[in-house]
Amino acid sequence: MDAVTVSPKFQVVIPQAVRESLGLVPGLKMQVVQYENRVEFIPQQPARNLRGSLRGIDTSVMRDGADRV
Repeated sequence: MDAVTVSPKFQVVIPQAVRESLGLVPGLKMQVVQYENRVEFIPQQPARNLRGSLRGIDTSVMRDGADRV
């Protein structure tokens, strides 16, 4: 496990092995999430990358209420 240091400007450098493993590139937008006592960085993916990810999902679920189509 790699350790990083927070700079005076609150910046950190993601270790090279992690950058390469996740395919991170300069300019990539990331979401920052505080979870309990840690900070998580989640790379944002373009919506087009989700295309086909729900293929085969069961859409025959009964819906609640008569106002639903």
